[in-house]
Amino acid sequence: MASRSTCLLLVLSMLFFITLANVAEGYNNLRPRDCKPRCTYRCSATSHKKPCMFFCEKCCATCRCVPAGTYGHKQTCPCYNNWKTKEGRPKCP
Repeated sequence: MASRSTCLLLVLSMLFFITLANVAEGYNNLRPRDCKPRCTYRCSATSHKKPCMFFCEKCCATCRCVPAGTYGHKQTCPCYNNWKTKEGRPKCP
């Protein structure tokens, strides 16, 4: 019985770490259909939802990545982080 519970604990731990790894890497290699839900969460804390969603989806389609969370963590997606406007400001929210 102890080996069965140990095996179950091991499997659950592995699933947890796989999930955590996906969050930590900022959802890299997203498919285009995955952009909208990730951007919806990314833009959920802003009062400027429409422009945030527009640029987030544009950046996601190009970079195939959206940083984790609603703000910051851009270092997990170099393309998303380094894309700038003509004025030198960040293009991606």
